[in-house]
Amino acid sequence: MEPKFEWQAQRTTTPDGVYSVLRTAILDGTVPPGGQLREMHIAADLGISRSPLREAMTRLEEEGLIVKVPFRGSFVVEVSAREVADIASVRLLVEPYAAQLSAEALCGPQRPQLVQTIEELNRATENNDIPASIDAHLRFHRLFYDFSGNGALQNLWNGWESKLRLYLAVDHRSYHDLHDIAVEHERLAAFALDGDTDGFRQELANHFQSALRG
Repeated sequence: MEPKFEWQAQRTTTPDGVYSVLRTAILDGTVPPGGQLREMHIAADLGISRSPLREAMTRLEEEGLIVKVPFRGSFVVEVSAREVADIASVRLLVEPYAAQLSAEALCGPQRPQLVQTIEELNRATENNDIPASIDAHLRFHRLFYDFSGNGALQNLWNGWESKLRLYLAVDHRSYHDLHDIAVEHERLAAFALDGDTDGFRQELANHFQSALRG
């Protein structure tokens, strides 16, 4: 069955607006992994021309959320449980190290960024805003890699982020109370700021339970 976009309260014609509508539909599960995005039908549903739609879909492709298949069309990217488990197993080894390396920055000049990201995650989960909660979730973890000062760690995160975003689009919807995600990340931040690498690793393992099970 084709996904419909008639539920949008306001029509939008700008590429940014169309991008936001489609991105939300992907991340909140309206269009599932593997689902096809048919330009003609979406343009009709949103009451727009093909030009802003194509620009928006190019951005989604660059973000790793959709893939364009020649002669078939555009589809929401699928991420396998095996891929997610493999990423989680490596993250469990390297992310505590990234947290250790970034501790000086995050305890000092970059602390406001960490605090702001936790506040954004709290706000998104309290509002049950799945796309915003996913973005804040990823920004939180990215901080450890960005401020580690280690290029190899930063490259690892860059290679994972789009797949993790698609995985979290499913994982966040599995929470009975979305706000539990913010609570988990507050605990992770506390361990990181205390320099408790073992505590951070154990909390991360709890955080990754479903992913590691594949």
